[in-house]
Amino acid sequence: MKPNSKINAFERNLTWWVLACIVVGIILGKLTPSFFQALGNIKLAQVNLPVALLIWLMIIPMLLKVDLSKMTEVAQHSKGFAVTLAINWLIKPFSMAILAWLFIRHWFAPYLPADQIDSYIAGLILLAAAPCTAMVFVWSNLCNGDAKFTLSQVAVNDIIMLFAFAPLVALLLGVSSIHVPWDTLSLSVALFIVMPLLISQIWRSALKSDALALEKTNARLQPFSLAALLLTLILLFAFQGPQILAQPLVILLLAIPILIQVYLNAGLAYWLNKKLKVAHCVAGPSALIGASNFFELAVATAIAIFGFNSGAALATVVGVLIEVPVMLSIVAIVNNSSKWYDRN
Repeated sequence: MKPNSKINAFERNLTWWVLACIVVGIILGKLTPSFFQALGNIKLAQVNLPVALLIWLMIIPMLLKVDLSKMTEVAQHSKGFAVTLAINWLIKPFSMAILAWLFIRHWFAPYLPADQIDSYIAGLILLAAAPCTAMVFVWSNLCNGDAKFTLSQVAVNDIIMLFAFAPLVALLLGVSSIHVPWDTLSLSVALFIVMPLLISQIWRSALKSDALALEKTNARLQPFSLAALLLTLILLFAFQGPQILAQPLVILLLAIPILIQVYLNAGLAYWLNKKLKVAHCVAGPSALIGASNFFELAVATAIAIFGFNSGAALATVVGVLIEVPVMLSIVAIVNNSSKWYDRN
């Protein structure tokens, strides 16, 4: 639940709606695979355009709350920035490499195709090597996070990603060169940061003279934002429904190290922010950004390096499938622990 705010019955039962959407998505993907396959193939540089449109509906309402004239205020959140950057670039990729080595190469190896072990590990590393660009705006909004901090942190991560992603992945995969799908990276930044920010700020400027109108607009957009989130979940599971039903054990085994890694990094970021006495409205987004993954880039890189039907591509797709429900669970933890966080 959101602290210090009134929530309706729909938001209060969001967990059940998420579970229902997962089931509906898998069923629809099984019943009409050709339709969802066609919808899933509407892509530009590996970015699915129908999903991108839904993400716009989710993040523009949040960006509408951002007053760019007050962006200098984020300087006071330097500790939150430091924690998030450390988790994203110094801990998350390496912790995933360790977890993948333990679970996939050793503990789960007897239950997985032997010829795909290395490929699965590579996919998990690719998934953890880049922090999320778009969906973190949604998670931050759901935990009443500081919108200016979230925007600034995502922008900084994107700049670092341009220089650090390829050498970091090359180091962890032990290869001499990595083909980075720069078209996917640049398109994602343009689609999920630049364009929504421009639209929201033009819209905000038009409403700026009437604070009440701006508040009412945000209130009206909230249901559309949540509906887009649930529809995105249906689409993601419908796209991969046949694959989930065909390889349930492989999907489950790949999901376990991803889940551990997400909760580990989110918990560590949240705890470090508390120790450093960072405001809760910053600690929440910091934990969520530290835990989430840029799955569009991971999927595109896996396909470019290992092929569409590779174990690496499948591992990154598992990250796509669990992203929404897992991050929503972290949002719930952040919201429900706010009193503990602010204690002392």
